[in-house]
Amino acid sequence: MLDRYARRLIDPPLNEAGRMIAARGISADDVTLIGLCLGLISAICIALGAPFLALFPLLASRVADGLDGAVARATCTTDFGGYFDIAADFLFYGAIPAAFVFADPTTNGAAGAFLLMAFYFNGTSFLGFAILAEKHGHKTDAQGQKSLYYSNGILEGTETIAFFVLLCLFPTYFVPLSYVFGALCFATAILRIYSAKQTYTD
Repeated sequence: MLDRYARRLIDPPLNEAGRMIAARGISADDVTLIGLCLGLISAICIALGAPFLALFPLLASRVADGLDGAVARATCTTDFGGYFDIAADFLFYGAIPAAFVFADPTTNGAAGAFLLMAFYFNGTSFLGFAILAEKHGHKTDAQGQKSLYYSNGILEGTETIAFFVLLCLFPTYFVPLSYVFGALCFATAILRIYSAKQTYTD
């Protein structure tokens, strides 16, 4: 819901930084991999009981996630780059909730399972919509220039990053926060499916 507004603020400095990085011979795929590694380091910190420390690699990983697209635009975009980027994003999004479960499985296990189920459902609705949009030749740059069609929703990347930051700052509230966010993920997916039915029913 907030991605299109966030992009207006972050795209200009990201694009400038992307041109500088590209000029040094660093590829967009390299930046994607760095971002994924930082995200997994963040997850490891959480699993080891240091969620506040995890904030730094977590936020750095999301900066890298924005930079890879900027580097690609400064050089050349590839289908593999877009594919690798979304695969890395989904691994990161799953790793953070899983890390909280590993940190305290007794307390966080059920809420973490619910949250991951909601992520799985929401992610499937997102990718399925992208496939339909590609099949019908639909394009959008509301969330920035992307290799896939990014359908909007109640929850998008901006909200998810804010949610992860809240979890790191207030880890004792993982259970209620996860149930609320998971419910909103379900609502996002259901609304996206309804939108697909309205748009792509012949």
